[in-house]
Formats: sequence, structure tokens, C-alpha cells
Amino acid sequence: MQGATETEVRRIVRDNYAQVPKTADREGSTRVAQAFGYSLEELTAIPVESNMGLSCGNPTAVANLKEGETVVDLGSGGGLDVFLAAKAVGATGKAIGIDMTFEMIDLARRNASKAQVRNVEFYLGEIEHMPIESNTTDCVISNCVINLCPNKDVALREIYRILKPGGRLAISDIALKQEVPPALQDNLSAYVGCVTGAIQIKEYKALLHGAGFQDVVIVDSNADLSVYTFADNGCCGSGASCGPAVPAEVVPDAKAEADGDEPCGCGPTCCDGSHPDTEASCCASSCCGKDEKKGASAPAKSCLKDWDVNAFAGMHALI
Repeated sequence: MQGATETEVRRIVRDNYAQVPKTADREGSTRVAQAFGYSLEELTAIPVESNMGLSCGNPTAVANLKEGETVVDLGSGGGLDVFLAAKAVGATGKAIGIDMTFEMIDLARRNASKAQVRNVEFYLGEIEHMPIESNTTDCVISNCVINLCPNKDVALREIYRILKPGGRLAISDIALKQEVPPALQDNLSAYVGCVTGAIQIKEYKALLHGAGFQDVVIVDSNADLSVYTFADNGCCGSGASCGPAVPAEVVPDAKAEADGDEPCGCGPTCCDGSHPDTEASCCASSCCGKDEKKGASAPAKSCLKDWDVNAFAGMHALI
């Protein structure tokens, strides 16, 4: 993304996902999770607040977890996959969650306390700099998070560092099938929404091999990403568009004139007359080439309304 540093990108992601626990749509989150491979039995066996509709797969289903193992979940959020992993590894094992958002760590710890789950730990930290000792982890899992890392090469090398010899990695993530349309490439809202931060499958595989991983298998789940319209907090279905709302003051050349204004992530049909109910606000913003100083919020889920995300991105399991 031109004009945004790695530090700015991390701050944008952190600030936006910090708001998710306050606004999670429970019913919609359940529908999203089930669409991406979680059973109702799994979801009812863990704290309800741990599922916020942020998944794009179920990495615990392909991780082949065994009793007594140590598992680390990257971008653990409210603890959804950590709690499922904890059940799989049993009392002699341990499931650890890493998240860079204090609000998520706080929520996960409260969930663990209320559910009296003893074999879990949650730590504040970035994937590129994990507070985990080298060669201590049997399996690393992650769910729709690596795409948000501004430096994926460093992140994958860090994952390799903490794994024991013979350890394994199971990731559910968004990967690109083709280049993202130019109109979305520098859209920070789309980045936070797990779309434009994603990379093509061949690049993902090359980075994994470069980090030291062998026998890499990447499976396209053929999942429909429009499922995020079921919930306001999913990767592509929340906030201004293509993800949680991005504060306008951090978007280059799109500073808001008033508190609460947010940059518009309008799609190609924003100002063509097809959305008369939203054009008044959307088309006043710089995304449509109008007022360069004002950013306005597009309607929720407009990324999925204006773009066929499935045409250039898909959910993949990387094992």
C-alpha cells in the first residue's frame, strides 16, 4: 500500500480489531463459523464470546492435534481456536494464543477464566516478534491472520523458529487467485478486511519454503467469501467497507474534516447511479474523485456488494 508504513498498517489493524469485541454479532458470527467448517457442537462447547465471525476456515480440523502437544495460535482473538486446541491436546498439553490487540487478549483471558479452562495461555505480541522460546512448539495454527502481516517473510520465519524439529503448521487464510483490481490495491479498509493484504498462492508457497518449511500443501476450500455478509465483524463484511472502518486521519491525502468521518472504500459502482441511497455520502469522498479533503463512510458490506471478491481471492488451508 503506497503511502503507508509498516508501523501505520499495524496500528490501523490493531485499532480496528480492538473494536470488534464491542460490536460482535453473535448470530451472524455463528453462521460465518459454520460456513467455514466449525460444527455447532464445537461452537457450543466453547465460550460464546470467543467467536466473533473473524474466521476463514477451521485450522484445528486439519492440524491433527495430539494429546500432550503444545499449540500456538497466531492472532488468537477471543480464543476460538485456542479453546478447541486445548480440548484436543488435553490436560497434559497446552494451547497458547498470541494477539497484538490488548482488547482481544483481555477478552480471551476472561473467557478462559469464566469457562475454567486451565491449559491455555494468552500473550500480547506481534507475529513477527513472538514472546515464545525457540523449538518449543509442536504445532502452529492461524486463522485469517497472516494476510494482515505487513512483513509475511519475517512472520513465517518466526513461526519456523518456535517450532520443534518436525513441528507442523496449519493455516486457514485468504490467498489471491489473481491480482487485486487497481481500485482496491491501496485501499486500507480492504487491507484490514483481509483482502488486499493477501498474496498469490505461488508467492505464499515460495515464502513458506524460504522460511524452511517442507512438504507444503495448499488446498482451496472453494468457500464462498460472501458469507461474511451474515455478520458485521467478518473479514470482508464489517465497517466502512472491506473490513472494519479505517480512521481517516491515517489515510494519506484523505484527512477528515470532522471527528467520526472515515475514508470511503467505494467499489466501481459507487457513483454510477446504482446506489442512490448511499451516493450522497459515498461520492462526496476522495474515493470517487470528488472532495479530496473529506472522507465519508460507505455502507457496511459494500466491498461485497460492489466487488465479486470470490473472483480474485479465496480461502485456502496451508498445511
